[in-house]
Formats: sequence, structure tokens, C-alpha cells
Amino acid sequence: MHEMSLMESVIEIVCETARQNGVTRVKSVRLEVGVLSHVDPEALLFCYEAVRRGTIADGAALEINHVEGEGWCVDCCKTVKLEERFGGCPECGRHRVQMTAGDELKIRDMEVV
Repeated sequence: MHEMSLMESVIEIVCETARQNGVTRVKSVRLEVGVLSHVDPEALLFCYEAVRRGTIADGAALEINHVEGEGWCVDCCKTVKLEERFGGCPECGRHRVQMTAGDELKIRDMEVV
């Protein structure tokens, strides 16, 4: 399960950023997870419960915002919605679409006390 190592990295970044800014407790963390990222949000939540224990993020809420898949069709010159990686353009059917959103996993922000 790669979500465990991903969440360990998220908690490490959150705690280190908090410490660098003189914060002693993190109240909440908000992530953006692309629907095409191959990351299971439910598994992230499960892993979050385990890896935050004993850190300054212990007890912090986790909010996961889903980012839709999107790409730029080279043939149509349009931004189009993507339902799958390497999918065809829903407008013209061609497969010259460059993904521009939907594969990210990033810390959007965090609330501290």
C-alpha cells in the first residue's frame, strides 16, 4: 500500500513546516488529490489515523479535496475533461491530450494553533 508512505511524507512535511514556524499543534490538514493519481482517498484516511499519532498533528482533522482530470487537446486546442489517464479527447476522439490536472497529491494548507 503506497498510501502509507505517501501519508508518512505528508505528516513529515506538515510537522516540519509547523516546527519551522514555531507552531506546537496542527489543527487540520487539507490535501488535494487528483482522481487520476492512483491514490485511494479512503486508504489515505486510514493511514493518516496511524501516522499522525504522537506527532504535533495528533488529533488534527484531515480534509481531502478531489481534483478532476483535465487535459489540453493538441488537435482541438481546448481544455477537456479526462476520465482516464491517456484517454482520448471527448471532443475529437484523438489521443493527443496532455494532462494538466488530476494526477496531483499536494498539501493545500493546514490550520495551526
